[in-house]
Amino acid sequence: MSECKTVTLRTRPLKKGMLSFYLDYYPGYRNQETMKTIRHEGLNIYIYANPKNQRERDFNAAMSEKAEAIRCRRFEAIVNERYDFFDKRKYKADFLEYYRKQLPKHDQKWGFVYQHFYNFVHGKCTFEEIDVDLCNKFREYLLNVRQLRRDRPISKNSASGYWSTFRGFLKILYRNRMIKTNVND
Repeated sequence: MSECKTVTLRTRPLKKGMLSFYLDYYPGYRNQETMKTIRHEGLNIYIYANPKNQRERDFNAAMSEKAEAIRCRRFEAIVNERYDFFDKRKYKADFLEYYRKQLPKHDQKWGFVYQHFYNFVHGKCTFEEIDVDLCNKFREYLLNVRQLRRDRPISKNSASGYWSTFRGFLKILYRNRMIKTNVND
């Protein structure tokens, strides 16, 4: 989220007497994955336009607080990026989920590396856990693991290629500020 200076919480009217919350980014920011400039983000939080009783007013108050909390988090992420603070929520995010979402953009080897890393960490890994020690253990794992489809060891060339692909992914993560340190160094 770069370029953006303000995040404003706004509502727009819907049918049936409801209002929908959305965030208005000024002057907008570029999504690093799609490279599109985003000016608005719908929150899918709805409130009554004209509450008729106390229950509806309480509901509106609770939903308004939640929408404001989301606005504050988005603005905090923008400030963190602008002044090079590391976003702690990104750090706690699921590394494997992020990796899996990147697979369609790359060749088949990325899928093999993902599957080996998934097996290595037993299906659980956050960005916080990515460090030099884990990477070195993964390298050793690649040198001794068996093929995914056949019951024989992978070749040294394949292990080297998988390791190189994994290191390339880590470099992309560091460049995009998804991990704190460049573990390749």
